Amino acid sequence: MAVNGEMAKPPTLVRTSAFDGDPAVHVDVFVGTARAAAGPVGAMICGLDRGIYGEVHVHVLDDLDGLSPRAQAFLRRSGDRHPVDTDRLSTDYLRVQDRSGRLITAPVELIVRREGFAQRFGGLRYWVRHAVRWDGEPYETARRWDFVLEDWIRWEPGGWSFGWAGEHVSSPVRYLVHTDGRFGVTLGGSFLEVSPSIYHLIESHALMDETAAWEPVTGSALEPWTASCVDGRLLEQFGDLRLLPEASGPCERWLRSDAVTVRQIRRWTEDHPRPASVQVWTRSTH
Repeated sequence: MAVNGEMAKPPTLVRTSAFDGDPAVHVDVFVGTARAAAGPVGAMICGLDRGIYGEVHVHVLDDLDGLSPRAQAFLRRSGDRHPVDTDRLSTDYLRVQDRSGRLITAPVELIVRREGFAQRFGGLRYWVRHAVRWDGEPYETARRWDFVLEDWIRWEPGGWSFGWAGEHVSSPVRYLVHTDGRFGVTLGGSFLEVSPSIYHLIESHALMDETAAWEPVTGSALEPWTASCVDGRLLEQFGDLRLLPEASGPCERWLRSDAVTVRQIRRWTEDHPRPASVQVWTRSTH
């Protein structure tokens, strides 16, 4: 094949760490001599064709199917699509460490899930408003979420997980997607499930953003990794709460009435069992 009028040389095999200083994954990269390779894998360029596995997904901002009317309205209002690194090396060409630490070709389940994430959500960015109470005073914060793949992959029981940018905030966690579809985090240890899927995560964000106009109850947890001190007897007064299944799962449940919204979460911690935490918002019905 000719490149700029010259015959291209065969690609060269280069071994590199996919995340500087992180042994979680190493990859073998075929780099065409027409372009240079340097830095993390996300910045490397491969002259070969991409995406040989899996179906093609339409970006979520172009097709909101599968989301509730609330989440669709949230993405229409707050969602934006930003350019992503077009030179990102496709998962097809990665070699990853298996359970024993042996380098293997990226398995099909990892290719399909990771490339599907890139096609369906890649470049999505939005801000989530969050009403909290600090030292007795109500505050509204806004956090940015970026759906951009990171060069981090790890074998997990029952599959694999891969990293992505997630929330732009100083936190102790890395944001992950498991190949079984779950969204989770890690504090450097095991995979901690948060939501059954990325769709559930977006639904949760839509609810969080919607309750920004509500009144946060004193004692609610400020972050998913912190404890709450809401009196459990207070929740017992809200007998008409209904579960919102589109945003709920084993580790996070959203409940709502006309006047109250409750988020029950398993804290982002390595403790076993993971302790529960609560966030509550109220609004006037008058």
